[in-house]
Amino acid sequence: MYIAQEESFGPVMVISKFKDGDVDGVLQRANATEYGLASGVFTKDISKALYISDKLEAGTVFINTYNKTDVAAPFGGFKLSGFGKDLGK
Repeated sequence: MYIAQEESFGPVMVISKFKDGDVDGVLQRANATEYGLASGVFTKDISKALYISDKLEAGTVFINTYNKTDVAAPFGGFKLSGFGKDLGK
């Protein structure tokens, strides 16, 4: 879908279905974009959340929340969304 591949700014959330347990398929779809500023993972399984957050190509990965961060946290994006964490390589 177009909206799932663009870097939209505004109150936008894409919710899509996936096969139960298909974590690698979800990661493949999530990373199949030219952008990677931020992403969110919602799950009851903290091990799964940590695995997914490590594999996502996004500058910020929120777990069970969204857009709640600390100003001291590293910031940046991947791919066309920036230059890495805190403007570094």
